[in-house]
Amino acid sequence: MSNSPVVEVEGKHLKLSNLDKVLYPAAGFTKGQVIDYYARVAPVLLPHLKDKPLTMKRYPVGVDQEFFFEKNAPKHRPDWVKTAPIWSYGNKRDVNYILANDLATLIWVANLASLELHPSLSLAKDISFPTMIVFDLDPGPPADMVECAQVGMWLREIFEHFGLKSFPKTSGSKGLQIYVPLHTPTSYEKTKPFAHALARLLEEEHPDLVVSDMKKAIRTGKVLVDWSQNDEHKTTISVYSLRARERPTVSTPLKWEEVERVLAKKDPKLVVFEAPQVLERVQKMGDLFEPVLKLKQKLPEVGEMMAARDVSEEDKMAIVAQEEARATQMSRKAEGRGPPPIVPEKAAKSRKRAPKSATPPRQTAKKKRNL
Repeated sequence: MSNSPVVEVEGKHLKLSNLDKVLYPAAGFTKGQVIDYYARVAPVLLPHLKDKPLTMKRYPVGVDQEFFFEKNAPKHRPDWVKTAPIWSYGNKRDVNYILANDLATLIWVANLASLELHPSLSLAKDISFPTMIVFDLDPGPPADMVECAQVGMWLREIFEHFGLKSFPKTSGSKGLQIYVPLHTPTSYEKTKPFAHALARLLEEEHPDLVVSDMKKAIRTGKVLVDWSQNDEHKTTISVYSLRARERPTVSTPLKWEEVERVLAKKDPKLVVFEAPQVLERVQKMGDLFEPVLKLKQKLPEVGEMMAARDVSEEDKMAIVAQEEARATQMSRKAEGRGPPPIVPEKAAKSRKRAPKSATPPRQTAKKKRNL
């Protein structure tokens, strides 16, 4: 068989290239195997990508070599690859994001050595309105998935108090991610301040294990509750996406019972899954993340959430005030109504500062290589 075959996918013709190229050297996992994985997992993956602007993270020479993010769809794309123009305030122009709505497009994307798939939390038609809220639990060594499991359980408890369902998945790297589907009218001006307030709440309640500030110097042995992903300018690794790790691990949906088992047995390896294992799980369990696609839920107000927790009134008031100011700041920025108000400082008795906004992922591509 030719290493550059032309295949027909749903009536569309694609020329695949360099199928024998090893993209995961430690595992001997080839580009052909990457494409095969995405083709097999497509029935459960594609619904989670449908109509969402997609950022590709491409590793043309392999996971141990240079990579680049690609947001703007390549000019050489087939005419059947759908795109959505999204205005970029930074670039002052539209960025034409790929919409990976069908199998042929997914295979074409995989053939570009886009190992990681990073969709928006919004649909392209309503980019300012998230369909979910996400918490990325990132452990600072020596903390690992065990500590993430504990923080994830605390998050689940808070959401259950308000009658909300949450869904865990591995990041495919070293952390855990918690998704809360919404699919009700909302905006990032609500979800981002809410996520930040909840991260700070956990930090107040569990200062020995949780941080909400992204400074690496204070994260040793703790879990960062990354709230900043709840932003229309950011993306999060897709469920079922490969990760560019030493081995072809996957961002894998979990049952809460699996998270509990990790915590009980203190074994982070219990939820490390590579591509072949994920395909087996899908065959046995179906799509554990299917409810995230359509479950309608509404977030409580920040003040309502804070009132239900055993935190000092001073800290509650400080957190509510800051997140209300953050929401106003985001709204003013979005509407272009001039400079935002100054976000009030937290009470002086607290030793922590409000986190700075993370720098958006760079969009410039490095020199193209032979794919």
